[in-house]
Amino acid sequence: MQVLAVTLIAGIVLSVVYAAGQQAARRSMFGPLLYYSRTVADFGGLKRYQADDSALPPDATRVVFMGDSITDFWPLPQYFPGKPFINRGISGQTTSQMLVRFRQDVLDLHPRSVVIQGGANDIMGRTGPMTSDQIEANIETMAELSHALGIHVVLCSLLPVGETMWMPSDKTKIVLVNAKLRGYAAQHGYPFVNFYGAMKDPGNNLPGALSKDGIHPLPSGYAVMAPLVDAAVNGNTRKTK
Repeated sequence: MQVLAVTLIAGIVLSVVYAAGQQAARRSMFGPLLYYSRTVADFGGLKRYQADDSALPPDATRVVFMGDSITDFWPLPQYFPGKPFINRGISGQTTSQMLVRFRQDVLDLHPRSVVIQGGANDIMGRTGPMTSDQIEANIETMAELSHALGIHVVLCSLLPVGETMWMPSDKTKIVLVNAKLRGYAAQHGYPFVNFYGAMKDPGNNLPGALSKDGIHPLPSGYAVMAPLVDAAVNGNTRKTK
């Protein structure tokens, strides 16, 4: 009788463990599928901020942050208290997706300045293979559209990644994209915010003190980034045509 009870209990435990494992497996499989299904349904992510954009009152001092998860996860009011800084980041987006929604989420808001940061998801191939030139071209297009409307442009580097994250070739691509953006910014007189230089450790990695997962900043990481952006936004007057 005792053997039967033990066997029954063991069977129940194994069933629970198996079910939990199956549920975790389903989550791991369906997570990416859900992301890509949403991308197909709304490639540029126009729905994310559509209502918020429509509800914003005019503000000639507004600064819009356009980017991916680095921007999306940044609690701007906490790091820039009292300032009219608007977050328009969307986690997982490539610069191609950012470009699709750039008019709605930036240009139509008529901001004083735009802070543009992106490209990491391009390197990861989230919406297909992208060369460093193609990444730069998308960011250049956003900058040119902004400049044509008299919006002050601030360009930001890609961040370094953690020591165990990404392939060496991808890390090299980060450096290459940053060099291209720095050169373009210098050529056109745009401030360039060098997050990479400010946050990398001696091995050119994003240290654990600034990021838990090797990609996204901790509050300590955003604390390094905030004054750099603030200086870039306020250090130049609004550009005109």
